[in-house]
Amino acid sequence: MKLATLMYHDVVGAGGVRGGFEGAGPALYAVPADRFERQMDEIVAALGEPPLSAGAALGHGGPGTPWLLTVDDGGSSAAAVGASLARRGWPAHFFVVTEMVGRPGFLDWDGVRALVEQGHVVGSHSRTHPARMADCTDAQLEEEWTRSVEALERELGGRVACASVPGGYYSAAVGEAAAAAGIEVLFTSEPRRATGALGGCALVGRFAVRDSTPDAAVVAAARGSAGPWLRQRAAWEARGLAKRVAGRHYERLRRAVLARR
Repeated sequence: MKLATLMYHDVVGAGGVRGGFEGAGPALYAVPADRFERQMDEIVAALGEPPLSAGAALGHGGPGTPWLLTVDDGGSSAAAVGASLARRGWPAHFFVVTEMVGRPGFLDWDGVRALVEQGHVVGSHSRTHPARMADCTDAQLEEEWTRSVEALERELGGRVACASVPGGYYSAAVGEAAAAAGIEVLFTSEPRRATGALGGCALVGRFAVRDSTPDAAVVAAARGSAGPWLRQRAAWEARGLAKRVAGRHYERLRRAVLARR
């Protein structure tokens, strides 16, 4: 089936104070709060439907393409985003890097629990957010997923079966390790509407919303229109080629390019 899943990271509040990871790369995904609210208003005006949870979306048998909201990293701005969406009565998925919980710029455990109390889904974004998760060994992948899920279940007091891959570095080994850790729905950063499956784990692609993404493109992506997904996929594949050619040097070269901007 097809799902239209939007991927956010940091939503910048008044004064431009950011949360989450620092640096030029993460800053590309820092969407001002007023733009985020405008995008939500325009989506509901265009679609007339709230976002669904992954479980409801995957069981959706009606017409149209269900849309979902995800927020990665567990940065401090997630508290305001969660509260704003809760006021709308909308569920979203918040993915937390468990080793970052309680550190400056990130939610503490009370903040993570508040998201669950608001009706949101909280899942794993790995234990440490490796720079290149696809390059981790099998043992490292097992630790990243298993220990993260264990920490979340211990602190939240319930089953955690949802996760997202950090940094866009997905591989079959990453998916297999997630499935082995009990993850049933794994969100990737691949801009693809069609869902997949691996080892009993559903694979769901996402449309990345950046500060530079036009509101109209966000709305069209949530509607499931092919255009913005295809354009983002073309850029994704170009970056994938660059990653394969540059190998481990890719992130260093990317940081250098961003710094010059």
